[in-house]
Amino acid sequence: MFNEVKEMYAAIGVDVEQALTALAAVPISLHCWQGDDVGGFEGSDGALGGGLAVTGDYPGKARSIDELRQDLEQVLGLLPGNHRLNLHANYGDFGGKPVDRDAIEVAHFQSWIDWCARNNLGMDFNPTCFGHSKADDGFTLSSPDSGIRDFWIEHCQRSRAIGAEMGKQLGSPTVTNVWIPDGMKDLPVDRQSYRQRLSDSLDTVFAEKLDPAHNIDAVECKLFGIGSESFVSGSHEFYFGYAQKNQTALCLDAGHFHPTESIADKISSVLMYVPELLLHVSRGVRWDSDHVVLFDDATQQIMQELVRCDALSRTHIGLDFFDASINRIAAWAIGTRAAQKSLLLALLEPRKTLREAEISGDYTTRLALLEQAKALPWSAVWDEFCRRNDAPTELELLGRVKDYENDVLAER
Repeated sequence: MFNEVKEMYAAIGVDVEQALTALAAVPISLHCWQGDDVGGFEGSDGALGGGLAVTGDYPGKARSIDELRQDLEQVLGLLPGNHRLNLHANYGDFGGKPVDRDAIEVAHFQSWIDWCARNNLGMDFNPTCFGHSKADDGFTLSSPDSGIRDFWIEHCQRSRAIGAEMGKQLGSPTVTNVWIPDGMKDLPVDRQSYRQRLSDSLDTVFAEKLDPAHNIDAVECKLFGIGSESFVSGSHEFYFGYAQKNQTALCLDAGHFHPTESIADKISSVLMYVPELLLHVSRGVRWDSDHVVLFDDATQQIMQELVRCDALSRTHIGLDFFDASINRIAAWAIGTRAAQKSLLLALLEPRKTLREAEISGDYTTRLALLEQAKALPWSAVWDEFCRRNDAPTELELLGRVKDYENDVLAER
């Protein structure tokens, strides 16, 4: 069957083996916070804050670092390809001792680095600027209170140093992404001062130049959040300008824009002006609700754009959703595999022929080829990719998830 499918794709100018090689070279950064509903290991049961909310209470949530790692290892076994771990700063190995955010050190994350090394994973990292008493008023790096700003500046500086050490030890640069929840529920009268303070704070955070072979800085925008419906300090325009001026990576989160707005159209424009792109692939439903990623039009369009503008080498792909209404292992696996399937479908397009038709003005051929590609049996190529990587095929996935639920999660 697979060989026949290869011949079908060859007939339209697509090398399937080349597509599989390209797919295998693109890791997805697995977000640790899906496994425990953004809880972390600081020992705090406080509210997340910052407009973040996790809905659902499905049994089997990871309650410790060991359980979270066990679940991650299970997920990795369900995924074809080689991937990365995306860790938030509140997931440090603190040994049950209180460590405030402005005091975190590499030592608190060494066991994570060692675990990633054993599992052949790269790492990405994030300062955690929410779920803390010094973020309760809705402001961190743009706060009018200099003491609050200094606290979060220190936290972000330490996070960058930790990220750089992760990248150094693992031999793969860590993307350290700064997102803050700063904003207002109602209309502000002085937007400028908040954004000026944010810019100044970021300048201080990024003042120390780190080796890009170890650490890549990224900044992340957002349209609004719960409690910041009318104003967000770090808007898309702010961070696009900041990233362009300072040549950092820019993070585009699929859930951080208007529900009718696709980030796919932004990719080619953004990459004209910033060196690298970080994607947080998510699914907002009416608001930034971080639903599990699907093999849907939005995800497919994002991956199509990355492939069509040859941006994979300059793009870091991560996931950002947290669904506690279903089996968390299934959520991780289904969402990651949806992103990979979308990328595969993009890689199976007859790009050379499509570009030639478009440049020549033959839009009829362009449309016909795009529709023809959708009808080809791409799923046979996906199943072959899974088999080559000792991962379950689509029809095998649910059984593996249910077995783990019965054997492990049900006992928690």
